[in-house]
Amino acid sequence: MHAGILERSSFLLTQSILAYLFSVRFVRLNLTNLFMDKTYYNPADLKKFGQITDFQEKLGKKFFDWYGAVFEPGALTAREKSLIALAVAHAVQCPYCIDAYTDDSMKKGADEEQMMEAVHVAAAIRGGASLVHGVQMMNKVDEKLM
Repeated sequence: MHAGILERSSFLLTQSILAYLFSVRFVRLNLTNLFMDKTYYNPADLKKFGQITDFQEKLGKKFFDWYGAVFEPGALTAREKSLIALAVAHAVQCPYCIDAYTDDSMKKGADEEQMMEAVHVAAAIRGGASLVHGVQMMNKVDEKLM
């Protein structure tokens, strides 16, 4: 009986240690890097973004001129625009944009809490947009039941 208790205690201690190790940022980053090599999206392709003008130079140049102008400071700071871009990147689920605007937001002084808050704003809007379509379903139910 005491052996079973000892085994259980040892198992729980091992679980606690593993849970702690996997919650440590260093371990998470190493595991992320390990698995990122096997994704559909190749992170190295982000550096090729400027090459989209290769097949259509005129429109590509117009896009990059407009894109650059959009991100210049105006009524919003460059940091605010970068956080908005990070949130939108999550909403449209663009891994290249997520990488780019995580880096850009950090370079412009945003911290982890601000970036995660921006992601939550995007998630709330996306979730709300899904839920508000429930009204469409409710209208259809009312129509069918009348």
